[in-house]
Amino acid sequence: MLLSLRIHNFALVDQLELEFGAGLNVLTGETGAGKSIILDAIDIVLGGKVSSRLIRTGTERALIEATFRADGSLLAWLSEQEIDLLDEADLVCSREISLNQGSLRTRSRVNGVLVNRQLMERLRDRLVEITAQGQTAKLMAPSLQRGLLDLYGATPLLQQRDIVASAYLASQEAAKALLERRQSEQQRLQRLDWLEYQTQELSVANLTNADELEQLEQESQRLSHVVDLQQQSYKVYQALYQNDSAQACADLLADAETTLTDMVQYDNRLQPLLELVSVALTQVVEASHQINAYGDGLETDPERLQEVEDRIRALKQICRKYGPTLAEAIAHFEKLTTELAELSSEGQSLEELEKTYFHAQETLSQACTKLTLLRRAAAEDLEKRLIAQLKPLAMEKVQFQVALTPIAATASGADQVTFYFSPNPGEPLQPLSATASGGEMSRFLLALKACFSTTTEAWGTLIFDEIDVGVSGRVAQAIAERLHQLSTQSQVLCVTHQPLIAAMADRHFRVDKQVIDQPLLVSPETQRANKGKSKVMDSSCLESAVPELRTVVRVSLLDNHSHRREEIAQLAGGQSAQEAMTFAESLLTKARDWRQN
Repeated sequence: MLLSLRIHNFALVDQLELEFGAGLNVLTGETGAGKSIILDAIDIVLGGKVSSRLIRTGTERALIEATFRADGSLLAWLSEQEIDLLDEADLVCSREISLNQGSLRTRSRVNGVLVNRQLMERLRDRLVEITAQGQTAKLMAPSLQRGLLDLYGATPLLQQRDIVASAYLASQEAAKALLERRQSEQQRLQRLDWLEYQTQELSVANLTNADELEQLEQESQRLSHVVDLQQQSYKVYQALYQNDSAQACADLLADAETTLTDMVQYDNRLQPLLELVSVALTQVVEASHQINAYGDGLETDPERLQEVEDRIRALKQICRKYGPTLAEAIAHFEKLTTELAELSSEGQSLEELEKTYFHAQETLSQACTKLTLLRRAAAEDLEKRLIAQLKPLAMEKVQFQVALTPIAATASGADQVTFYFSPNPGEPLQPLSATASGGEMSRFLLALKACFSTTTEAWGTLIFDEIDVGVSGRVAQAIAERLHQLSTQSQVLCVTHQPLIAAMADRHFRVDKQVIDQPLLVSPETQRANKGKSKVMDSSCLESAVPELRTVVRVSLLDNHSHRREEIAQLAGGQSAQEAMTFAESLLTKARDWRQN
């Protein structure tokens, strides 16, 4: 419920604070008095479109603040959005509109927290429902009519629509997977052939050791130089251990060891040196034995040499194609093997994907059929209820029908919904857009809201902007009664020119324009731009005030009987004549008696 509205420098409003109450809140005033500005402010603060003309002339910043009382469901939603309440269950929405060097900026806050437009629009749907004759264009759209029917069908229908949406999504995904498989099957088979060829070549190569090529090249060098290695090993053996033409290294070390042994007897400080020579002698002898064994073990093996060279050539070919190193070729082989396994399995087969798609289509069809049945049941009930609501509004012979036409399945089902309407006896049913006049549409919208008020959760605040245009007399009285009935379930704000409706109000506001002598503040930039053009401009001042007559919107709460009677008399007769006052008094009395009954 809207508790209060504060407006600053918005359109023709300089400063305004309003407090609304439960029940029926009515705004009256002459045409052009600014009644719609109040409703525009509510629209703007909840995320409506803005323009620079909404900022009051002579100012660069407008501010609108609306305070709402939150119910249980709204409190739960606010908790999900991590928005805390300020005072008990009060929710404060504000929007600042500023104009800086020609750039228009807005900032929206909820309880002081900056929020984006998307969140504000979602919050708006939970706070207010605005109805005006301008809505008729939107109401003509089949998609909106379908949405209204689903909303009327309440939870069972909306839940089934969610099931349809999920089934439609699954169907689309299955269709996409099937289409992609069909389109990629040829490419997949070509890729498989190529992968199989490469993996076969690499598999035959038997790549297991990244160092194999280096090891084979070393073996090739050894096998190619066996004779040289034998000769050189024997030469080393002679130098170390056995030499017929001269003393070998071992002989020399043995002589040195003998000499040092004798010397140690006279000077034991030579003992470490003796040990070094002894160790060297031992190592030389061991090395000579090993080199001798190495030379004896060398044999020429032409067949093995040929095998090694063939393997080297094969590995180098592999490296040129898949390397450049053997390690990289092995890694490439492993990658190809993995991809080949994936493409060979490729998840579901084409036949399985087709089965999945047909099953998803069948599931969607069944869900749509059930949704259609629920819509038909809701349509029949809406037809009866709406006709019952319209008959008291001077439409006793009205006909209304909700037609469901089959269409291709979508996320919203397989139905196109069209409202057919005939307000006059003898006239055939036609689409709503082709039959209803302005006054008839006003009554239709009001009756529609009344239908929804009994089948869905009550709206926080219902706003009606001149919904009584084009009606009078008995119809206006019926509209007044219907507005009051709605106000017993939801707060109602209504802009009206009808005295019959104004008399039914629980809280009555009068809106009018006043001309006041108010200084117009001129910014330094404007002063510099107009320097020399006006005597009031003074560049030495930060801000100048230019006396000027200004038009402002004022709103008064008519909180006593006499004030309300005078306003209703003005609406009824255009003047406060005795006849108009008497008529106004009778309307107030009649409205009071009707509410009590």
